[in-house]
Amino acid sequence: MAVASTVELKIEVVLPEKERGKEELAAGGKGSPLAYQGNGTARHFHAEERLPTPQPYPSPQDCVEATVCHVKDLENGQMREVELGWGKVLLVKDNGEFHALGHKCPHYGAPLVKGVLSRGRVRCPWHGACFNISTGDLEDFPGLDSLHKFQVKIEKEKVTVRASKQALQLQRRTKVMAKCISPSAGHSSSTNVLIVGAGAAGLVCAETLRQEGFSDRIVLCTLDRHLPYDRAKLSKSLDAQPEQLALRPKEFFRAYGIEMLTEAQVVTVDVRNKKVVFKDGFKLEYSKLLLAPGSSPKTLNCKGKDVENVLTIRTPEDANRVVRLARGRNAVVVGAGFLGMEVAAYLTEKAHSVSVVELEETPFRRFLGERVGRALMKMFENNRVKFYMQTEVLELRAQEGKLQEVVLKSSKVLRADVCVVGIGAVPATGFLRQSGIGLDSRGFIPVNKMMQTNIPGVFAAGDAVTFPLAWRNNRKVNIPHWQMAHAQGRVAAQNMLAQEAEINTVPYLWTAMFGKSLRYAGYGEGFDDVIIQGDLEELKFVAFYTKGDEVIAVASMNYDPIVSKVAEVLASGRAIRKREVELFILHSKTGDMSWLTGKGS
Repeated sequence: MAVASTVELKIEVVLPEKERGKEELAAGGKGSPLAYQGNGTARHFHAEERLPTPQPYPSPQDCVEATVCHVKDLENGQMREVELGWGKVLLVKDNGEFHALGHKCPHYGAPLVKGVLSRGRVRCPWHGACFNISTGDLEDFPGLDSLHKFQVKIEKEKVTVRASKQALQLQRRTKVMAKCISPSAGHSSSTNVLIVGAGAAGLVCAETLRQEGFSDRIVLCTLDRHLPYDRAKLSKSLDAQPEQLALRPKEFFRAYGIEMLTEAQVVTVDVRNKKVVFKDGFKLEYSKLLLAPGSSPKTLNCKGKDVENVLTIRTPEDANRVVRLARGRNAVVVGAGFLGMEVAAYLTEKAHSVSVVELEETPFRRFLGERVGRALMKMFENNRVKFYMQTEVLELRAQEGKLQEVVLKSSKVLRADVCVVGIGAVPATGFLRQSGIGLDSRGFIPVNKMMQTNIPGVFAAGDAVTFPLAWRNNRKVNIPHWQMAHAQGRVAAQNMLAQEAEINTVPYLWTAMFGKSLRYAGYGEGFDDVIIQGDLEELKFVAFYTKGDEVIAVASMNYDPIVSKVAEVLASGRAIRKREVELFILHSKTGDMSWLTGKGS
């Protein structure tokens, strides 16, 4: 891989516990759970139905101005939070210029001053979202909103910032979007853009089209009964209600003419006539099509598999039901991947007992390796979770139709009032089998770097696709990360508009268990070594996953913002070599990460 020029990065390692604790408390946005029912007719939303937005030219009464520092107080590449009375601002000095931006990431509120400044953008320390320091615009995901940009002036070597009070309090900015100007009345059986699937990929595609000035009709359809919501939070916060998880309020969809069809199942795609057929018989013609159907949870295939209270988690209703059934009772979780372990962690404070059943020797073994997996397993055991490893479910026994026991192949019998199955998922692409749209042997939709399928005008994104991963030599991969779905949705929209964009984001994943967050960046499949710095027992570590001489992924706990830093280096095009990591760990006990920029010893 070609080595790019040196990347300027400054970081502070380890985020204070009080800041980390806030991370998983709030969803990305709040709104109503109400949705528009798919009844064979589509609604046109009028331009006058719009959301209140900050005025682009605020009145003097709405503004606050303050001198915040001397020009020499910040070095190039440095960031600082400064107080303006009505709120804080992130002050950045880069290449001799000062920039003032919102100080919190709009995704989950991470303090951006703890993040990574590089190549004219700041990367969030928690989940890797990137913001342009000149405009405040969101450049990489997760999340939907951008930062406010504030006016900076230099007088007599003093730095003064002027900001709207409203913007200081909002801490997020929705990009300017076009309104729909194509009436659907009389044309309800056709749309310019049809998006199948309203997860992150589908929603970002629709928003990107509007941000790029597209003013024709967009229809977004979903099997769900809810407007798009933060599905990544379902297994981390099983009690969350749909309105707490909503990514946008219903008024947003009205304002920007993004028509929602809920509980709408596409059963046939006719690519020759550019038409889809829904389960209720409704037919809709399209000019451009995005397929983002996501995946369906795998289920157990054993004796008693149809007994009551054996659940997968796909919707808020599923998650809420698990909590109701588990409260004060016995819960069994099958599968020790991310979903299963997040569910087990959440239930420890609700259930009488929590047991985890897994085929592997340790949780997360294939993803995080043996040593990290064992350290996390110990954290769970210290929180009363019992593990039954290297075995699987033989039988589910019921009493009066409801689950009572889970019988394992190891002959162990577990008392169970509820069983949550988290053993993976399969792409929800069965409806495409006769369509002519290419599927691979596992049912995934192969796409190119522009998210195009084998059919012109048909794009695909999200959990159901395989795509070429640029920094892993264009290897075709499936990466079902929340962040990756955002990025793919945007690239698909850009290419619907013939912008010739290519997917090149670095995968970023996170999980939260017992108030502790694990970050992960890169693509570690096939790693042959793991190099660990820090203390696994204390759960303060960074793990570098290598294949041959190259670092292909990194994971950390209590070591922020190292994962965001590695993601930024990989995004810059520079490879990180195994020997760099080994030399650093051998010779450095200071926690200094300057070696990542190529300037370390």
